[in-house]
Amino acid sequence: MFNIITIEREYGAGGSIVAEQLARHFGWKLLDQELTSRIAAEACVDQSVVAGCDECVDRPLRRLAKVFWRGSYERMLPMSDERVFDADCMVEMATKIITQAGEEGQCVIVGRGAPYILRNRKDAFHVFLYAPRDFKVQRLSHRMSEKEAAELVDTIDRERAEFIKRYFNKDWPCRSLYHIMINTSRGIDLAVESILSTMKVMEAVEQPVR
Repeated sequence: MFNIITIEREYGAGGSIVAEQLARHFGWKLLDQELTSRIAAEACVDQSVVAGCDECVDRPLRRLAKVFWRGSYERMLPMSDERVFDADCMVEMATKIITQAGEEGQCVIVGRGAPYILRNRKDAFHVFLYAPRDFKVQRLSHRMSEKEAAELVDTIDRERAEFIKRYFNKDWPCRSLYHIMINTSRGIDLAVESILSTMKVMEAVEQPVR
């Protein structure tokens, strides 16, 4: 029986909304922005610092600077949160928190490599949400300019792909990992219904015959 749902998503495809509706349906914990809060609390840094590393790799200049800081006499001096906390730290802490959440169960986890971290759990149902580029840009345009929306759609998805490749050595999306992949341009409610129906069918098929 499925006890965990992971939601991987393209930017602008509505992943957070789908996750929220699923969590509400089951009465489960939603780990989306709360993951950022937990990581920040454990690392003793501001949430904005964690958000800056969220599902992206450190840029070359930042990585070079990190090597310098850790390899010089300055490593003995107090450093700001931004210097100490980086994508490597974020992934390490996210892995710990997501693994613990998986053991506790009854949760919906959004992004942060969750389907890769929990790939061996039989009680985890993995979802990937996508949509046509034009749809995603239009969907985001009510919050920002169309130009900014287009740039974010292209940039954030590219960074997520780099993140997955670097830390999990997989192409993004790794199609063999997911139980279902859904085009959300057909509607958020339909996406949620499709996920629930597929989970129900799979649970029934895997239920031992008495």
